[in-house]
Amino acid sequence: MFTLKRLIVLLLTTLSLITHAATQINVVGLFSNKALITINGGSPQSISAGQTKNGVKLISANSESATFVVEGKQQVLKMGQAASVAASAGPANNDPVSLYADSRGHFYGNLNINGASLKYVVDTGASSVALNSGDAKFAKIDYEKGEKVTLSTANGEVGAYLVKLNTLKIGTIILNNVEAVIHEGGSPPYVLLGMSALNRVDMKRDNSIMTLTKKY
Repeated sequence: MFTLKRLIVLLLTTLSLITHAATQINVVGLFSNKALITINGGSPQSISAGQTKNGVKLISANSESATFVVEGKQQVLKMGQAASVAASAGPANNDPVSLYADSRGHFYGNLNINGASLKYVVDTGASSVALNSGDAKFAKIDYEKGEKVTLSTANGEVGAYLVKLNTLKIGTIILNNVEAVIHEGGSPPYVLLGMSALNRVDMKRDNSIMTLTKKY
């Protein structure tokens, strides 16, 4: 009897861990830039494009489908469809990421911002992650709701917006709520991976290889 009781407790604990290891989302209504969803079996709730609820962010929606970012992963769901997205394991998010310098010593690569793939260059001289307004729109960032500022650049003064990025992913490293500045116009041509992100990783360089390890 004691053994059976222990087995039941073990099974219940295992089921609990499985349940909490994934985010379950179900689409019950679709509209223009809005969706009606349930999260983890809860009551239906409305979510608008750009909004995040319980770790689920709606990127876009129309009458046919909706695009979400759940646990750092992009999901496209139609009316009545559901998905269970497993959370990335803790150690995996701490796995080192290696970057390789080009012939001029610059570190270029591809990252994901809110599920959108963009090219970046490591810029330790930039205090924040920086994007041009076109890339920001591609990543569905409603930057005009951010704080508007004026920046002095080599090309003169430009308008910009201070925002926070919901999710920034480089390889297995996922960072949330990253401070960024959005420049109006087409400059910079790539995402500048500045210190608002780099301060949250350990950086080690060995000749042409830079290794990033997440700190927090």
